[in-house]
Amino acid sequence: MGCAPEASREGEGGETPQSPDSSRTVAGAEKLADCPSTPSRPPVSDGLPDVSLPCLGNGPDIRLADLRGPLLVNVWAQWCGPCRDEAPYLADLQQKSGGKVQLIGIDYADPRPEKAIEFAVEHGLVYPHLADTDKQVRQPLRVGGPPLTAFVDKAGKVVHVHRGVFKSQQELDQLVRTKLGVTW
Repeated sequence: MGCAPEASREGEGGETPQSPDSSRTVAGAEKLADCPSTPSRPPVSDGLPDVSLPCLGNGPDIRLADLRGPLLVNVWAQWCGPCRDEAPYLADLQQKSGGKVQLIGIDYADPRPEKAIEFAVEHGLVYPHLADTDKQVRQPLRVGGPPLTAFVDKAGKVVHVHRGVFKSQQELDQLVRTKLGVTW
């Protein structure tokens, strides 16, 4: 199952949590992949929600409804233990798919963007990441807690949502093959 945020970490050590707008200037943001500019497209029935989120690293805000696949949208947080467990599988998928599958991370309900950037860098998650500090994807994606991964086809339709942690590389790879039709 997913994680519940640890509210006690907010403001830990006397630090003030960053807002999404200030996360763009957080130390280490340049180590993340830049968020790409995406062409504006009409929302797709059964597609990603019509929500815009700021880039955790550098780059423009991304409107999720504009995205098309094959794509995995992984909802995670640095305070989430299962997210740490599955991070190597996502990093491996991104590397071995050779660009046949795109990945975007959504740092969810995380008051510590500097810790989120450290998490992504430490785990080799070198794809773009967005910040959703206000849980804007909670209702449309029915996020009970991270991790959650949405599989998006080339038409922009969400064809599968995996709730909870991937238990193996084989499980993730098989879902990419069966749900998105992508092999490498």
